[in-house]
Amino acid sequence: MQFLKTLTLVILFLITNGLLYAQNVVYVKSALTKSYFGKNVYLHRDSTNKLSFQQIRQSNQIFKPSNLDIPNLGISSFNNWVKFTLVNDSDFDKVILDIPNPIIDEANLYLVKDKHVDSIKHSSYQPFRNRPYNHQFYLFDIQLKKGDSIDCYLLLKSNQQILAPLSLKTDKTILTDLSDSDTRSGIYLGIMIVMLLYNLFIYFTTKDTDYLAYCHYIFWVALTQATLLGYSHRFLWTDNVWMAKNMIIFCGAMSGIATIIFSKSFLHTRKFVYRLNIALNLTIVSYLISLSMLLLGNKVIAFQIINITAAIGSILIIYVAWAVYRKKYASAKYFLISWSIFFASILIFVFKDYNIVPYNLFTVHSVEIGSALEAIFLSFALAGRINILKKEKDASQAEVLRSLQENERIIREQNVVLELKVNERTYELSETNQELNKTLNDLKQTQSQLVESEKMASLGQLTAGIAHEINNPINFVTSNINPLKRDIDLMLEALTVIENVGISDSSPAEKQKKIQEYKDELDFDYLTIEIKHLIKGINEGATRTAEIVKGLKIFSRLDEDDLKKTDINEGLESTVVIANNLLNNKIKVIKEYGNLPKIECYAGKLNQVFLNIISNAIYAVQKRFGENTGGEISIITSYNNDNENIFIKIKDNGIGMDAQTQKKVFEPFFTTKDVGEGTGLGMSIAYNTIKKHNGQIIINSTPGEGTEFILEIPIFSNANAT
Repeated sequence: MQFLKTLTLVILFLITNGLLYAQNVVYVKSALTKSYFGKNVYLHRDSTNKLSFQQIRQSNQIFKPSNLDIPNLGISSFNNWVKFTLVNDSDFDKVILDIPNPIIDEANLYLVKDKHVDSIKHSSYQPFRNRPYNHQFYLFDIQLKKGDSIDCYLLLKSNQQILAPLSLKTDKTILTDLSDSDTRSGIYLGIMIVMLLYNLFIYFTTKDTDYLAYCHYIFWVALTQATLLGYSHRFLWTDNVWMAKNMIIFCGAMSGIATIIFSKSFLHTRKFVYRLNIALNLTIVSYLISLSMLLLGNKVIAFQIINITAAIGSILIIYVAWAVYRKKYASAKYFLISWSIFFASILIFVFKDYNIVPYNLFTVHSVEIGSALEAIFLSFALAGRINILKKEKDASQAEVLRSLQENERIIREQNVVLELKVNERTYELSETNQELNKTLNDLKQTQSQLVESEKMASLGQLTAGIAHEINNPINFVTSNINPLKRDIDLMLEALTVIENVGISDSSPAEKQKKIQEYKDELDFDYLTIEIKHLIKGINEGATRTAEIVKGLKIFSRLDEDDLKKTDINEGLESTVVIANNLLNNKIKVIKEYGNLPKIECYAGKLNQVFLNIISNAIYAVQKRFGENTGGEISIITSYNNDNENIFIKIKDNGIGMDAQTQKKVFEPFFTTKDVGEGTGLGMSIAYNTIKKHNGQIIINSTPGEGTEFILEIPIFSNANAT
C-alpha cells in the first residue's frame, strides 16, 4: 500500500513538471544513503544578476541538468541557481540539507509547496549566533511529511570557486558528520600550532632568522586553511563583516608572500641563484597587486591573480630548490622533498575542483594533509641545516685553531726580531726627542722674541705718539717762559722805582705824577695783561701735558696687574689720544660712547687690542685717501640690559679686505703691509687676547668700502690673559 502511494506521487509529479525534468527528483531515502545527490539537480547561471526568484521559477526551460555528483559552478560573481524536487519516501518528517563548503558567500533556499513559498537565507558574513546551527557549513532544515514533495530552488553566490556538495542528513547523522569534520580539522590545526610554537621556541633559542621566517610561513598557511574551513570566521572574527568577506583572499596572498620569503631565506637564493631570486621577488609583487585589487573591491580579479601566482610560484619554488640543490647545498634536499609533497597536495585539491580527481575526504583535505606533512619535513630540514652548520662550525673552529697555533709560532719568532728593532727604534726616538726638545725650546724663545718684538713695535708707536702729543704743550710752555721772565723783571724794576719815589721827600701830588709818568713810560697796563696771558698759556700747556700723562697711565695700566673692573670707554679714549699723532689732522674720528657697565678684564691688554685695530684702520684709510681728506674712523660702544656682553664697533672707510684676507687676518705673521711696516702679529695677539677674555671678534668688510671690527666682551669674565 505504501509503495502504491509513493508511486502515485511520482507519476503525478512527472505529469506536472514534464518528462524532461524527471531527473531533478531527489528521493529522501535514497539521498540519505549516499554522500551527494548532485546528479539529480538542474543548474542555471544568471549572468545578469537581475532575475528575481519569481522569474527563475517561471522559466524552467533555462535550467540544464547536472552530470556531476558535486556540481562545479566555477569562479564568477554571478547568481548560480540549483533546482531539484525533494520527495519524502522515508519515515522522517524533517531532513537537513547540508552544503559543507564554508567559502560560499551566500546560500538562499526557496521552498515551494502548493504555490506557497518559504525562503531560508544564510550568509557567511552574518554572525554565527543568527544561524540555526552554530557551524560554518550551510545547513537548512526542510520540514516534509512522508509521501509529500517540495520544489527546492537554491541560490549560491561567491567570489571564489563554487563547489556545491549537496547531501541530506538527519538530526542524528548531521551531528556525527559535523563532529568528524571538526575532529579532522582540529588535528590538522593542532599539528600546525605545535609546529609553530616549536619552531618559535627554537628561534628564541638560536636567534636564527630562518626559523622566524618559517614561523611566519606556518602562521599564514594555518590561518589560510582555518579560513577556508570556516573556523576563522566562526571563532576569530565572528562579527566583522569585512574580514568575513575578504580574509580568504587576504590570507591566500599573505601565505603566498610568506612562502616566498621563507624559501628565499632557507635556500639562500640571493647567494646561489641570484636571477631566480629576482623571479621570486616578482611573485611577491604579484601577490601585492592582488591585495591592491582586493582593497579596491575587485575580489574576483584578486582571487584569479592569486590562483595564477600560486600555480606559477609553486612550480618556480620547486625549480629554485632543485637549482640550489645542484649547487651542493645539502639542506635544499629536505626542502625539495617537503615542498614536492605540499605541491602534490595542492594539485590534488585543484584537480578536485575541476573534476579530474573524485571529490572525497582525502581530496577535500589534501591541502591540510600536505601542509602538515610539509611543516614536519621542513622542521626536519631546519634541524638538519643546524647539524650541517654545526659540522661546518666545528671544521671552521678547527681551522681557526690551527691558524692560531701557526700565528702563535710566527709571533714568537717575530717577537725576537721585533724586540731588537724596538730597541734600535727606541734609541733613535730618544735622540730625536732630544732634538725636538731643543727645537721646541728654540721655538719658545723665538715666540717670546716675536711677541716682544710686537710689544716693542707697539711701544715705539706709543712713544712716538707721546712725544708728538707732549711736544706741542711743552713747546708752548718753553716759548712763554722767556717773555714771562722779561716781563717779571720789568715788573720788579717798576716796583723798585715806585718804592724809591714813595720814600722821596716830594709831595704826594708830585710822587703820584712821577709814578704815573713811569707807568705810562713802561706801559704797565699792557705789561700786566701780557703777564696774565703768558701765565695762562703755561697753565694750559702744563694741564695738556698732565692729561696726556694721565691718558698714558690709563692706556698702559702699569699699576694694574690683576683682573679688575674697568671703564672701556675710558680705555678707548686713552687709546685715541695715544694714536692721535697718526691721524695727521686729516682723518676724522667719530666717537659714540654708550652707557657701559664696568667689565672684568686686563685693561692694558685690551688697550693694546684697541691700538692694533685703530692703527690698522688708520693705515687702511691712508692707503685709500693718501694726503686727501675724507677718511673717517668711527668708534661705537653699546650695551643691552638683556645681554651679558658689551659691544665695541671700530669702523673705517679704508680700502677694505677681500674674503681671502678676512680668513687669514688673525693668522700669525700674516700682514698686508709692506716689508718693515708690520710684524704680522698684532691681530693674532688681539684675537688671542679677546678669546682669553671669553669674547669674540667679528669682521665685516667690503673691498673698496671699508672694514668693521665688532668686539663682543663679557661683563663678567673668566679671562686668563697672559
